[in-house]
Amino acid sequence: MLKLVLEQNPNDAFARYGLAMEYSRAGEIETALAEFRKLLEAHPDYIAGYQMAGQMLSAAGRYPEARQMLETGMARAERAGNKHAREEMQGLLMELR
Repeated sequence: MLKLVLEQNPNDAFARYGLAMEYSRAGEIETALAEFRKLLEAHPDYIAGYQMAGQMLSAAGRYPEARQMLETGMARAERAGNKHAREEMQGLLMELR
């Protein structure tokens, strides 16, 4: 269903995020990451995308990539005034070090 929505509207951020999360839950990490990248290219202020991609990368043991994703997300959250998301990503980042 999400794929159908994206066929009709490839820039639908909510559908793209949902599809990435479905791939993540199914253990399809590379496909999920590709969807997160598409999401963040089109919608660089979609803060939850950075957070979830960072968590997924961390869980996969891909710490340098997770660190980069979280740092970028923290900067975006700061610019957007989203203190809660920034603090959550900061906590995840601290667990990586």
